Amino acid sequence: MQTPIISNDISALQYAPENQYFDRKSARIKPNELARLIVALANQAGGKIAIGIEDDYTITGFTPEGSYDPQEFEQCALLNCEPIPDVSATRIPVVTQKGQKTFILVLDVQPSINHVIRRKNDGKVFLRIKDSSIPLNAQQILKLQYDRHERSFEDEPVEDSSLEDVDEALVGRYQEALGSSVSTRTALRSARFLTKDGLLTKAGVLLFAKNPTSFLPQARVRVMRIAGKSLATGPRLNIVKDRTFEGPIPDIVQNASLFISGLLREYQYLDDDGQFKVIPEYPEFAWFEGLVNAVTHRDYSNAGEHIRISLFDDRMEILSPGKLPNAVTLENMRTTRYSRNPRIAKTLVAFGWVREMNEGVQRIYDEMAAAFLHKPIYSEPEGQYVKLTLENSSTSRVLRTADRIEDTLGEETLKTLNEYEIHAVQLAYTKSKVTRRDLANRIDRSPKTCSEILHGLVDKGVLEWHGSSPRDPRQFYTLVQAR
Repeated sequence: MQTPIISNDISALQYAPENQYFDRKSARIKPNELARLIVALANQAGGKIAIGIEDDYTITGFTPEGSYDPQEFEQCALLNCEPIPDVSATRIPVVTQKGQKTFILVLDVQPSINHVIRRKNDGKVFLRIKDSSIPLNAQQILKLQYDRHERSFEDEPVEDSSLEDVDEALVGRYQEALGSSVSTRTALRSARFLTKDGLLTKAGVLLFAKNPTSFLPQARVRVMRIAGKSLATGPRLNIVKDRTFEGPIPDIVQNASLFISGLLREYQYLDDDGQFKVIPEYPEFAWFEGLVNAVTHRDYSNAGEHIRISLFDDRMEILSPGKLPNAVTLENMRTTRYSRNPRIAKTLVAFGWVREMNEGVQRIYDEMAAAFLHKPIYSEPEGQYVKLTLENSSTSRVLRTADRIEDTLGEETLKTLNEYEIHAVQLAYTKSKVTRRDLANRIDRSPKTCSEILHGLVDKGVLEWHGSSPRDPRQFYTLVQAR
């Protein structure tokens, strides 16, 4: 995994591998080439540049012939980049292999949140990808401008659109949510979904047009239920249900969520009081928030992709086009607030569906934990999508001590437990012990069968037997970790 270098430790700067967040350069690098690197880092996630170290890791500082004045590097961002990125410079004293006292210059480049940074002399834009500074073409720059809100995809007018394309009933629902009763034109104009020329904006089309895909074909959500843990193709195709949802975003959310809820299975479990309860395959908030986040925050400028929701036997995957927006990362997304499409987000707030991005994400974590499921998994496949994976483990759904037992026994052991064995383990936890009579009352099986189940769990190392003899009327079983 590529990680930033935090300290200015000489050894780390000298030998750390170059990556997305770090590069080292000789003091002979031309300021214009240094500007390329600064621009690339600022347009990505920021990083550190160590100047005065050769490609072979030799520390030369500013002693070699042909070295530039360090002040040219310290002022490089000011003189060679626009807008001016936030760059700080630190001189670190060193001694070269030849015994010369000098220093290396460390530039700390902060990520640009609100602007696309360009090299001043030619207007070129670069982006740091792994250990390279890649030039961007016009389309890529446009996407970066959308991401920085330097340009707004949402506010761009859609040619050939008009009020005739609007779903009047949906606008009525929107106004009702706001407590407003103005005309459709006034409502859309005041929210900047309609231009002075009478054209719908892209946000207006996505939210209120009767047929958004006639203008923006990517505005779709596909939901699939798949039999198994992976998607097969050809004659082994295992898609059980497959439906694509089009229309304005509020209708997509409503219709897709109804379809998903109908596909979800239910599980029984015993609560702390030993009572059976029924819970769905996934917490409703978790998957619904995942759906809403996908339609709210996806990159709609990506015309070739749509949102895909896949329900496998063991997990649900929500795949949304576009990487995480701006300063949001996989590491900080639970605490960082940012919306790629603020007008869409604000409108869905009115419908009561959207919260601040980090608040909703945090609650997904909380809801999964409360349901005794593994943590949600966020990833960025190929750096082009955001994927939310909700894992469904029937074992962890019914075991109140799932995490503790898994830590003690291992996930593979838990997977070997059948339904009756799971009930026995649940009882052992809720009552601190379990007898064959307790188990017989719960699963409606004979005492002999229950004895076999409990002895089997002892053999697996899950339960421990307590008693003076096999005929001891007071014999009982406890979980192995509850000794």
